[in-house]
Amino acid sequence: MAENISRFPVVEPHDLPEDLRDRVNAIADRSGFVPNVFTALGHRPRELRAFLDYHDAVMEREDSTLSKAERELVVVATSGANSCTYCVVAHGAILRIRAKDPTIADRVATNPWTVELDHRQRAIVDLALALAVEPNTFGEQDIDDARDAGLSGDEIWDVGAITALFALSNRIAHLSALRPNDEFYLMGRIPRG
Repeated sequence: MAENISRFPVVEPHDLPEDLRDRVNAIADRSGFVPNVFTALGHRPRELRAFLDYHDAVMEREDSTLSKAERELVVVATSGANSCTYCVVAHGAILRIRAKDPTIADRVATNPWTVELDHRQRAIVDLALALAVEPNTFGEQDIDDARDAGLSGDEIWDVGAITALFALSNRIAHLSALRPNDEFYLMGRIPRG
């Protein structure tokens, strides 16, 4: 099965440097499996470490006023717009769980431009899409629209930083033909028993 995870070499967690092995195992302990992104990026430990550090800085910040569900909303909208199957499937699962909504990720990923969202969510998604899809025309109007919708400067930065991180993540997933774990597909869709 490992040969189907990525078109590049994969590394099992026990073969990672100790610090990365500990981080990946902690995630596996919480989720019940090792997400394929870690075995796929594991063949480049320095890059995996840098990716995880930045991911944690923007996605796990305790002092962010964006909720964890809102952060995942940015990831799914951005990844859907970028046609990144791995990130849509993996982060769609996390969004479903954090939003407590079994359909939100599918709705956002398939057409983030017209999905019905509340006012705040719409502003977050619109800002992320403006930066993700047309960065060459991104400018003051996009920032003003986000502010007018009630997003703070820090929230605007957070949306932009998450969008930027997942532009990288989406492209790495495309490069490697990264396959989502089967476990992600059902997460957050059916009640846990």
